[in-house]
Amino acid sequence: MQGPRRKTKVLGTVLMVFFVIMVLSHHGDRGKNLNSKIRIPSKKFWGKMVPSEAYWNHQQQILDHLRNPILNSSNGTWGEKFNNSENDTVILNSCDPDHRVSTQVKDYNSLPTRFKDFLTYIRCRTYPMVVDQPQICNDDPFLLLAIKSLAPHFDRRQAIRESWGRAGRMANKTVVTVFLLGNATAVDHFPDLSEMLSYESSKHKDILQWDYRDSFFNLTIKEVLFLKWFNKSCSGAQFIFKGDDDVFVNTLHILDFLKGLSPAKAKDLFVGDVITNAGPHRDKKVKYFIPESIFVGTYPPYAGGGGYLYSGHLALRLHAATQQVTLYPIDDVYTGMCLRKLGLAPEKHKGFRTFDIEEKYRNNPCAYKSLMLVHPRTPQDMIKIWSWLNSPDLNCH
Repeated sequence: MQGPRRKTKVLGTVLMVFFVIMVLSHHGDRGKNLNSKIRIPSKKFWGKMVPSEAYWNHQQQILDHLRNPILNSSNGTWGEKFNNSENDTVILNSCDPDHRVSTQVKDYNSLPTRFKDFLTYIRCRTYPMVVDQPQICNDDPFLLLAIKSLAPHFDRRQAIRESWGRAGRMANKTVVTVFLLGNATAVDHFPDLSEMLSYESSKHKDILQWDYRDSFFNLTIKEVLFLKWFNKSCSGAQFIFKGDDDVFVNTLHILDFLKGLSPAKAKDLFVGDVITNAGPHRDKKVKYFIPESIFVGTYPPYAGGGGYLYSGHLALRLHAATQQVTLYPIDDVYTGMCLRKLGLAPEKHKGFRTFDIEEKYRNNPCAYKSLMLVHPRTPQDMIKIWSWLNSPDLNCH
């Protein structure tokens, strides 16, 4: 019996020695490989940022510095290159006019008045709310329709109320509609419509209004103020459609789309007619003109401001992101900047047609069946298309 046991013991010893040799050989080879792959960087990992000459980019650099806990707590003169302590204290929210911009923007004197006004108050994010509907979201809506409008656009608002923006129960889901307004001031030659607007608000209870000048460049302020209101007064809404008052929205199709989303997809939803690889227009005759003294670089992907759809969860995150992004005079681009700050990007959906559909299809009811948004449409068009889509006789097969 000792013969077989002795052979087994010897075999075990041989295997153990072989295993040890293999392990030592493997570690030795790995050490050689590691030594041969070591790379010493030739440049600093985190270099000092060079202040931008473009005013918006420079202001964003300052804001990034202030919001960065590592840089903000470090000693040295790095941050002093961007701003002094006096500026730092007012950058986040000051509604006092900042007349220093006249010397900080090299071509300030030759800029159109709208740019001078925007730059002078670029830090102001707080305006008093003059009309609120604090109870409108008591029953958390499934879908909140937030429509950008102007005081004189009563016919558009009324057409929306009578068609795609009809509040209440729709497709067995709760829909709430609000219209977002600033002040249509005499400075812009608007007639005084305050009494009419007061009556409209008391009758329909869907007007949200803030005391600021309602202009194209201030649409960004409208975005910031709406997100602040949402965070305070309607944070239970599951989804938001935000758009202009001259679009047609197939609310029924939107509700079907939303009900079919998985929880993961719904959480950070942001869909619309997405524009990529775009940059500022340099032609002064174009509505979206931005001079190089204000902004340089390319825009992040953004959804056209005619209308887009996103989750309530993401709206709360966007509200926080607005505190980290310097105001920009084009609201849909600004929203894209805020999304990028969150590490997100909008998703393109072919149902959003912010540049209209082919003319030959515009009077075909079935052309609107699979769409979510079409721009532009008159108040009469809205009512007509809505009646088409709700007709029991509509057959698109």
